[in-house]
Amino acid sequence: MNALERIASCMDGYDPNALPVERARGVIRSFLAPVTANERVAVRDALGRVLGEDVVSTVNVPAHDNSAMDGWAVRFADLDPRGTTRLAIAGSAFAGRGFTGALGPGQCVRVMTGAVMPEGADTVVIQEDARVEGDAVLVPPGQKQGQNRRLAGEDLALGRVVLRAGQPVRPAELGLLASLGLGEVSVRRRLRVAFFSTGDELASVGQPLAPGEVYDSNRYTLHGMLARLGAELLDMGVVRDEPGALEAALATAAANADAVITSGGVSVGEADFTREILARLGEVVFWKIAMRPGRPMAFGRIGNATFFGLPGNPVAVMVTFYGFVREALLALSGRTDDLALPAFRVPCEAPLRKRPGRTEFQRGVLARDASGAWRVRLTGNQGSGVLRSMSEANCFIVLEHERGDVAAGELVTVQPFEGLV
Repeated sequence: MNALERIASCMDGYDPNALPVERARGVIRSFLAPVTANERVAVRDALGRVLGEDVVSTVNVPAHDNSAMDGWAVRFADLDPRGTTRLAIAGSAFAGRGFTGALGPGQCVRVMTGAVMPEGADTVVIQEDARVEGDAVLVPPGQKQGQNRRLAGEDLALGRVVLRAGQPVRPAELGLLASLGLGEVSVRRRLRVAFFSTGDELASVGQPLAPGEVYDSNRYTLHGMLARLGAELLDMGVVRDEPGALEAALATAAANADAVITSGGVSVGEADFTREILARLGEVVFWKIAMRPGRPMAFGRIGNATFFGLPGNPVAVMVTFYGFVREALLALSGRTDDLALPAFRVPCEAPLRKRPGRTEFQRGVLARDASGAWRVRLTGNQGSGVLRSMSEANCFIVLEHERGDVAAGELVTVQPFEGLV
């Protein structure tokens, strides 16, 4: 037993030959060491990156009290709570061009959205509620003190931590950074991921197929899934089923990347061959997961690189990637937010066969029925080699470890694909 296996063996429910899905996720999380190196990039280039340091506001946003609506800036103390108040118009204030002077008793100022509140004013009456008569404005009763006024620092207060290290930078975060006047920001360096397919039967796209060959689709789905995570990619092509070639490829990948992903070479009959090589180069924590599709999956370490050995079947590659690898890579990249895929429960249109003792990820179509309620159905053939079942689906139907057959109309857990596949 290697060092990683010894640590994992102390965990409840550890079985390297049939690890439950949730236990496998926990084991993987316990061995991850996120990248810590930072680099500074222009704010526009930070989209999709992970913040490397806390961001502290150096200014108040907004910088001044300002109007949240078009209307009239008034002194609340001047308003009659029981009847209409007549106020004299003292001037106007626009965004970027304020009212000079102070508001006196019985006066009001015309304000536009974003305009700095005139000195002395504490309330804004929206234009729809007021009526102009000559050089005066009539304000009805029922106004509330401070209404329609945005306070200085209401969005971001001076000295406040507004973004934490480990957060992903999305469009909203770009706007926040820009609102602070920042031109650059510190982010974690990109995670480096090396990947390749294994197998003598694989042909490269664009070449004619020899008898018994198939085109290597796994590297293309892996490339697409990894690219969406913003990783720095090293595509090492196809490695033949030859011990020297596989060992050299794994050593090169581990020396140049933070994570190594292979597809193929970990199923029954192939695992011993791969296991020998990995025993020389690194350590493997588990080889199989109690799931379908994707049971043969290896996880461990080669040198300082995290290793994921995925199955060879195209659907199983995608299922194991989204079930385990995606979350692990995001954590390795320094993300500290909730990385779990969203899931919710909906009725299943037709009965499903399911054997207790494993988690199943079936491909489904999530849609509204005639009443507008969400329901899910299977795409059809659920074979792990039928990649079309992923293309036609828009969600996983996740059938839990101990669950048995599902009757029509029963609730099932679904994980939508939107933004993933």
